[in-house]
Amino acid sequence: MLLTIVSTAIVLGILIFVHELGHFIISKKMGVKVLKFSLGFGPKLIGKKIGETEYQIAVFPLGGFVKPLGEDPNEEVKEEERHRSFWAQPIWKRALIIGAGPFFNFFLAAALFSSINLFGIPYYPSKIGEVSPGLPAEQAGLKKGDVVFSIDGEEITKWDDLSQVIRNSKGKDLLLKVKRDGETLDIKVTPKPSTQKNLFGEEVPVFIVGITPFDEIVVQKVGPFRAIGKGLSQTWFGIKLTVVSIIKLIERVIPAKTIGGPILIAQMAGEQAKRGLLSLALFMAILSINLGVINLFPIPILDGGHFLFLGLEAILRKPLSIKKMEIAQQIGLIFIILLMLFAFYNDLIRIFSPGGFKF
Repeated sequence: MLLTIVSTAIVLGILIFVHELGHFIISKKMGVKVLKFSLGFGPKLIGKKIGETEYQIAVFPLGGFVKPLGEDPNEEVKEEERHRSFWAQPIWKRALIIGAGPFFNFFLAAALFSSINLFGIPYYPSKIGEVSPGLPAEQAGLKKGDVVFSIDGEEITKWDDLSQVIRNSKGKDLLLKVKRDGETLDIKVTPKPSTQKNLFGEEVPVFIVGITPFDEIVVQKVGPFRAIGKGLSQTWFGIKLTVVSIIKLIERVIPAKTIGGPILIAQMAGEQAKRGLLSLALFMAILSINLGVINLFPIPILDGGHFLFLGLEAILRKPLSIKKMEIAQQIGLIFIILLMLFAFYNDLIRIFSPGGFKF
């Protein structure tokens, strides 16, 4: 229980801090005065004013905010400070300030992935585990323990590459070079069409031969540049996967009951902490991507909602009326609260259902 609480506080604290740090740093760079930097919402627990900014930790930890001067168009701003207010800035500066939060979340994910990669990148080698009876692999003579090192003359070392070639073969004959007990064998195999479930539970057409990877993981040591490159590609893949997952939720391909809230995050953080620091860092990277993507959705009160207001301002050549923005933000707030309540409900169902998780 203590480990779960501590790990959750660390994960959420870092993610919120990094997100708000993005808004804070770019605000300063753009010449905007920042009045308050808060981790959490509600009444202040502790705080201190340093320079022109008050830094605080508030009661409710699920979020945070940076309050720049003139964030509220109705706010009274001294004439000598008007040029440092948020609304006095051109649209492109305000867009940079708004986008900095999600960008810093993506940057954190890339940094975490890259750091993890420095310890080595794990992968399954192109070694065959089980061979399914009656399928093309068995019929061609492939056996458990065979190592595939070439397909149609192209070198193969990783299971992912082997699997991709087979899946995308369109059923054409493949010539495999295989190592078996010190011998090199040429084996021709013809993949057959089949259907399998993808990450989202959808049935998709693929080609298979009927083999699984050997239960063996190889860790490839890489240099810093390769680790960073891999970290960037992992972050980009995570962004795309998160966007597609949200779309699949809207399309009801992924059931709404899979949506999780703070309790699920806490439970998962505790589980990853038990597995070690690297597992917790990986979980934090994935969560950071989710936070960045969700904040970019065009829902008022989120960063994406502010982008929507800026886009309308650019099109209309004038800011939206304060009344319209307030109404939109109230609707957005109600939507977010309802979504959080629904996620919380799902968490409770998971806990109290038979076999539900325990802390």
